[in-house]
Amino acid sequence: MPDTAPVIQITDLHKSFGQLEVLKGVDITAHRGDVVSLIGSSGSGKSTILRCANLLEDSQQGDIVFKGEPVHWKGSGPSRRPGDAKQVLRIRTNLSMVFQQFNLWAHMTILQNVMEAPVTVLGRDKAEVEEAARKYLAKVGIGDKCDAWPAQLSGGQQQRAAIARALCMEPEALLFDEPTSALDPELEQEVVKVIKDLAAEGRTMIIVTHDMKLAADVSDHVVFLHQGRIEEEGPPDALFGAPKSDRLRGFLSATQTA
Repeated sequence: MPDTAPVIQITDLHKSFGQLEVLKGVDITAHRGDVVSLIGSSGSGKSTILRCANLLEDSQQGDIVFKGEPVHWKGSGPSRRPGDAKQVLRIRTNLSMVFQQFNLWAHMTILQNVMEAPVTVLGRDKAEVEEAARKYLAKVGIGDKCDAWPAQLSGGQQQRAAIARALCMEPEALLFDEPTSALDPELEQEVVKVIKDLAAEGRTMIIVTHDMKLAADVSDHVVFLHQGRIEEEGPPDALFGAPKSDRLRGFLSATQTA
């Protein structure tokens, strides 16, 4: 596939949960090295876009293309499903997701947590994976916590371990779903620093965030969602500095006073 193709290209994405239409025709593109932030009120469809992008949720309509390769579907509408299990695994392992609630395995050390998927899912050499895992844990600032259990870490440290776990898959892109919203403000800053460092390295990322400062600081492109549609999008300077729509102005005003 050509390297010039976007890492992720989503076109006219529709997603419903029963009668509730959550996404009503959304287009998102992230080229290599792009940081795209999705902002908007709770329930606007931000997290659903990420879950559809790496095929954790089935969408009912629209195209998802990964590095020039379209997802193969079978069926249509409510019965639409990905048609190629190997393709699903390949896409999921290349779009590493970092969740709001860390999702670390309590019965494994931090090092084991980071090593588990590359060894069991990708079948990589254990010694090589351990070296990489230690490198990524050091990179996110918790290299001294390899032998600790998740319960022994603060929330910020657990989230940084989850980021190291995502990086250890050597993905094409990172998908962050509200990575700081479960954290206290001082712990939040630990995670924000890691995300900023990754952005400075030119990592491809799509970030769902409630943190407008983070979105303004790291993004190449910001998308404001309202009730399942893109209300406004563009570079952060334009969106935060000169919002065009009343809805975006109202949203930014509410977040500043919150």
